[in-house]
Amino acid sequence: MLLVEGERTRNNMEYWSNLLFQATTSGLNSEPNLELLQHWEAKLKLSSPCFWENFSIILQLGFLGSLLVYFVHKIVCQSCMQRSKPTEKRTEYPGMVKQGLTYKANVGCSILLLGSHLLIILMLLNGSGTHCKSTMLVFLEEIMQVLSWLISLIAVLNTRKASSPKLPWFLRTWWICGFALSIIFTALDIQYILIDKEYPGVGDYINFFSLLASTYLLGISIRGTTGISFFKNVLTDPLLNGITEKKEEGKKDSPYGRATLLQLITFSWLNPLFSVGFKKPLEQDDIPDIDVKDSAGFVSHSFDDCLNHVKEKDGTTNPSIYKAIFLFIRKKAAINASFAVISAGASYVGPYLIDDFVNFLSGKKQQRLQDGYLLAIAFLSAKMVETVAQRQWIFGARQLGLRLRAALISHIYKKGLHLSSQSRQSHTSGEIINYMSVDIQRITDFIWYLNIIWMLPIQISLAIYILNMNLGSGSLAGLMATAMVMSCNIPITRIQKRFQSKIMEVKDDRMKATSEVLRNMKTLKLQAWDTQFLHKIESQRKDEYNWLWKSLRLSAISAFIFWGSPTFISVVTFGACILLGIPLTAGRVLSALATFRMLQDPIFNLPDLLSVIAQAKVSVDRVASYLQEDEIQPDAVVLAPKDESGFEIEIENGKFSWNPESTGPTLERIELKVKRGMKVAICGTVGSGKSSLLSCVLGEIPKLSGMVKIRGTKAYVPQSPWILSGNVRENILFGNPYDSAKYERTIKACALEKDFELFSSGDLTEIGERGINMSGGQKQRIQIARAVYQDADIYLLDDPFSAVDAHTGTQLFQDCLMGILEDKSILYVTHQVEFLPAADLILVMQNGRVKQAGRFEELLKQNIGFEVLVGAHSEALESILMVENSSRTSERLLSDGDVDVEPTLNTGFCSGHHDSEHNLTLETTDNGGKLVQDEEREKGSIGKDVYWSYLTAVKGGALVPIILLAQSLFQVLQIASNYWMAWASPPTTEAEPVVGLNILFLVYIMLSVGSSLCVLVRATLVAIAGLLTSQKLFTNMLHSIFRSPMAFFDSTPTGRILNRASTDQSVLDLEMAGKLGWCAFSIIQILGTIAVMSQVAWQVFAIFIPVTGICVWYQQYYIPTARELARLAGIQRTPILHHFAESLMGAATIRAFNHEDRFTNANLKLIDDHSRPWFHNVSAMEWLSFRLNLLSNFVFVFSLVLLVSLPEGIINPSIAGLAVTYGLNLNVLQASVIWNMCNAENKMISVERILQYSKLTSEAPLVIEECKPPNNWPQVGTICFKNLQIRYAEHLPSVLRDINCTLPGRKKVGVVGRTGSGKSTLIQAIFRIVEPKEGTIEIDDVDICKIGLHDLRSRLSIIPQDPTMFEGTVRGNLDPLGKYSDNDIWEALDKCQLGDIVRAKEEKLDSTVVENGENWSVGQRQLFCLGRALLKRSSILVLDEATASVDSATDGVVQKIISREFKDRTVVTIAHRIHTVIDSDLVLVLSDGRVVEYDTPAKLLEREDSFFSKLIKEYSLRSRSFNNLAKVQNAGLIS
Repeated sequence: MLLVEGERTRNNMEYWSNLLFQATTSGLNSEPNLELLQHWEAKLKLSSPCFWENFSIILQLGFLGSLLVYFVHKIVCQSCMQRSKPTEKRTEYPGMVKQGLTYKANVGCSILLLGSHLLIILMLLNGSGTHCKSTMLVFLEEIMQVLSWLISLIAVLNTRKASSPKLPWFLRTWWICGFALSIIFTALDIQYILIDKEYPGVGDYINFFSLLASTYLLGISIRGTTGISFFKNVLTDPLLNGITEKKEEGKKDSPYGRATLLQLITFSWLNPLFSVGFKKPLEQDDIPDIDVKDSAGFVSHSFDDCLNHVKEKDGTTNPSIYKAIFLFIRKKAAINASFAVISAGASYVGPYLIDDFVNFLSGKKQQRLQDGYLLAIAFLSAKMVETVAQRQWIFGARQLGLRLRAALISHIYKKGLHLSSQSRQSHTSGEIINYMSVDIQRITDFIWYLNIIWMLPIQISLAIYILNMNLGSGSLAGLMATAMVMSCNIPITRIQKRFQSKIMEVKDDRMKATSEVLRNMKTLKLQAWDTQFLHKIESQRKDEYNWLWKSLRLSAISAFIFWGSPTFISVVTFGACILLGIPLTAGRVLSALATFRMLQDPIFNLPDLLSVIAQAKVSVDRVASYLQEDEIQPDAVVLAPKDESGFEIEIENGKFSWNPESTGPTLERIELKVKRGMKVAICGTVGSGKSSLLSCVLGEIPKLSGMVKIRGTKAYVPQSPWILSGNVRENILFGNPYDSAKYERTIKACALEKDFELFSSGDLTEIGERGINMSGGQKQRIQIARAVYQDADIYLLDDPFSAVDAHTGTQLFQDCLMGILEDKSILYVTHQVEFLPAADLILVMQNGRVKQAGRFEELLKQNIGFEVLVGAHSEALESILMVENSSRTSERLLSDGDVDVEPTLNTGFCSGHHDSEHNLTLETTDNGGKLVQDEEREKGSIGKDVYWSYLTAVKGGALVPIILLAQSLFQVLQIASNYWMAWASPPTTEAEPVVGLNILFLVYIMLSVGSSLCVLVRATLVAIAGLLTSQKLFTNMLHSIFRSPMAFFDSTPTGRILNRASTDQSVLDLEMAGKLGWCAFSIIQILGTIAVMSQVAWQVFAIFIPVTGICVWYQQYYIPTARELARLAGIQRTPILHHFAESLMGAATIRAFNHEDRFTNANLKLIDDHSRPWFHNVSAMEWLSFRLNLLSNFVFVFSLVLLVSLPEGIINPSIAGLAVTYGLNLNVLQASVIWNMCNAENKMISVERILQYSKLTSEAPLVIEECKPPNNWPQVGTICFKNLQIRYAEHLPSVLRDINCTLPGRKKVGVVGRTGSGKSTLIQAIFRIVEPKEGTIEIDDVDICKIGLHDLRSRLSIIPQDPTMFEGTVRGNLDPLGKYSDNDIWEALDKCQLGDIVRAKEEKLDSTVVENGENWSVGQRQLFCLGRALLKRSSILVLDEATASVDSATDGVVQKIISREFKDRTVVTIAHRIHTVIDSDLVLVLSDGRVVEYDTPAKLLEREDSFFSKLIKEYSLRSRSFNNLAKVQNAGLIS
């Protein structure tokens, strides 16, 4: 309310100052302006001079009356309170009172105003005259004023005793009224000075100083604060409210939130930050907090209220986001609009006064010098109002954009946590990240342009009004020409909107592909598909490039039209004047030219505005469609209170489908009741619906019918481990408080103690993105520990034992499921049949139904399917027992129940690596447990080499001088055309013209057309150079990233790379060339302006040079702070995207644990962390702009005073008028030079960040022409390791040490060892994912380090532990290079047990695969990876836990297929299931990075103390109980 009041008052000021300017100009010419003067007098003298005295008395009586009401109300309230609580006594505690500068100024201004009115009374008593004939009336009015200001002073002094931080309402009301009276009386004084042509008297000066004091008090009344700080006794005085409490908790106060009015106007609340930033590079902790109203939590809540309001009003579940945004921004937008309108109005005062100024200079002898100075003051006042209003509306627009961005990002995040499965599949991570980065940016850009909508009609109306005053009916031609130019926007905008939509579509596709490639880079490198996928992204970029070129080409044409528009409008207007016979004097021409230059701004802004509206419309529609997507069914699961029945999970006649529109449900006829403490095992073949059954308990899968009821809290362990970036402890605690005893029990039960001992920083070791530096087993155990620590009632475990070895699996089952979780209800999916006998209930899934249910013994007797799974496991077990029995020591092994079994992790972990993935745990040693380092951030000024790299990227920078020449020519021709018009036009209507009208007009047209053509050349070249540079830098970055080693991807969060490929690349595509170009163009423009001004009055240089020096100093002072703020804002953007990507991947887990609020709050904090540097960066820009505008205003007014002071005849009035015309834009130009340079430097950070990733360390060459292996290599497949040593960094110990062994060709070799023994490192060394430091690896006598990576990797095959699928089709996933026929693909699908599943789908080989292959089960994805290997049929096949996610029956089939299909090939197998290596020809046992055993399985089993014997014994001991049951079953089958 106060702000609106303030705006109203400012509008009053603007109105009166407009009148003042009109009065000033009117006073300059007695004859021509007589009518205007009379009109002005009629306006101001509403009745008589005494009218305002009467008005003042009435106002003051009203004030005294309201004061009386205030005190009566206060007395009544106090007496009522005393009556109601007679015994209560208020205890006052001593405290401190701090009187701020505001309080002292309030007292000072009140004393000044009181004194001024006392002085006037004394003057009246001494017989001083008044304008009002009734001296008594004036005397009474002054006495009333003294009384009112005395009361005001007492009230101000009393605020200290009242202990109130707020001013009383009656005092604020009086100060507003006092300001109104001051401005009225000052305006009256000016009127009489101008009319009576007399010098100001003492009373006039008193009124003027009173106005200054009143203006200050007006500002304070709007703000409402006393300026007194009260420090209460902390022990006795509670905090007043929650906001204070929050501020106390906060790290830093917001200086913006507690700034005074003067500080808000001048942005001096930023001074402390600049002081720090100038001394040292700013860090995130140096930046103060943002104001509460700008915080993400506050704006998110406000936006929620707006959405709910629209919902209620429209009665709809999907409220219009447009209406919600309107409600959200309307108040702040209205304030910004007020400032924008004032700024637009003030900017036209200059052109309005130019004709009067030229007339003054032409007839100095008839004019008084004071009139010229008053004219200069009028110019200055208008420029000052314009400066303050412009800075405030731009800052307000940025602030509003910040609020809207925070609100929308928080809602996009919240939506992401609740998206249904189907909605999630229709919006990939890349798309949603684009919503957050690109679309939100476009919407906030529109908020900035929103004010131009209000400014345009004001600017155009004022321009036409001024033209009409000067040129009469000739202005109609100008109006028509303006309308014609603006109408050109309509088709251009329509086409531009279509281009923008296309750009966003192709950008989405590129980002989607890039995101997918970065996630699966290891698979691409292992399969040698990286080049193919690189070409795919380049092809998508080419499409994007084509649309960008079309858009930029259209922008260049727009630039030509709108740079040429002032020329076109002036030609049409002056042509019409010549035809109509309207005389063109120098003053009129210059006023018109100044107006055309002012018109240029709205005409320039219109195409940008329409383009931004088009972009914002597309972006809002995209965000709206996303926010209206279906969410998880809230009623899918009924949360019931615990009751006597003891059932914690109940499913009755459940029917569920991942795709509700499909004909066949995913699950049907589901009946399940689980009592408290029951252990329910779920088994079945791949794709039978095991994971979906858990999902229906979680409420993840859409429910078609039936009922799901759960009682109690739940915890969930997904099949694919979901690990958050952060340390291990944070992942386990998962937001819960740390309880050391509970924590120790948890990590012991989850077999993590040994891991922590050997991690570099224990449980504080940092985990990389998606847990890249942990083994599959470690990730699985960490997320089991997370679930256990939650201490939930119900546990849902999806295949928790697949990623761990035999010993660890047994330990987990005994200590965790049957130990610490003994009393909990557990549903666990498993493929390991040995974990089934302990279950209270076993569910056998088949085709989405529970085929069998019962205990283990019951199911064995039923003989309807369960025995197939058991039989497959029995066969595997029998194969192990058979090998065992064949060895001489097998009996002893089985009878020895106390063999010393090695722990889950041996000491080899410190230098060893895990089973499945590249381990970087060791690399964290020197970084205090920190794997993912803080994002690279240059410090200090942006290097000249960055600018040079950008400018010379295309054709060595040959286009740059041509662009500069075109702009310089444009400037010269434009000045020449204006100079020509000013020089050739007569100064007055009576004077003879220098040349004929036809020649005057013809020369002007030629010069103007020439300047417009220069603009066309410049705009086209900027578009071409910018886009070519952007494309080249993108290609360099893309190639550099693709050629980087895996270590780079392991330690670099995907968000950092995506940020560069998305946001930074957008800056290069659409903004960078323009921003850098404008640096040069604005310098050329200001040089032209200074040249024109200095030619008239070279003395301007006397002030211009020192002011320029001050400007440069300000820039140097500003740049270090602004640069670091921009860098920090760029860096703080990445965690938002990274956290969002992580949350999307683990949304099911977050929902299962009911942690949505915690993650939402974390997102709000990240938004605030980004908002802090961003807000202070845009504020800093306004801080600088305000100061530069003030300085340029000072230069301008100095030049005006100089022109007024010079004797007549020294200068040509027409050319002097031209100088003023150009000088009007001096503040804009001077500010734009610095602003453009700073803006370009801020944007150049994007170039710097992209160049960082264009110079990454590269892998070895893909192809080495002189060392290409033969086409049929490797024929035999013999792998020979000679003295192999591998380390991950120079300063780290070796991971593999002195490996000397030969894996014979066409044999099956099993590689076993504990977690961290170096198995995966050995596999990575074969593929050269890590390079040997010493020794060699030879395949068929070819040293693999001497051939190209592509030649090596394309000849080998691997089936990784984590199955990878790409978005696309089944065919594209099996054969991305398009090498094989459909028959070959079908054959491979049949062999890997997927043929029937794919044939059952309508699209067959073109069946859809969504992002990450999430529409296929993990087991099916594993089988697809096998299918790829079967198609490739390499001489060497590596299996890395290849069947961990499939059931025993499928595993048995797969092993047989591999044995058959690869019988004459070399097969290297890493496995936790011992039976997969038991029938190998050779077994290689690794420990601590060394080969400890290498022989046939039979020979290794002969030695009782061999490592391999111990592993076999573990497995057989674990399965002994199961084996006994199996024998019973077999006996039953035989009988």
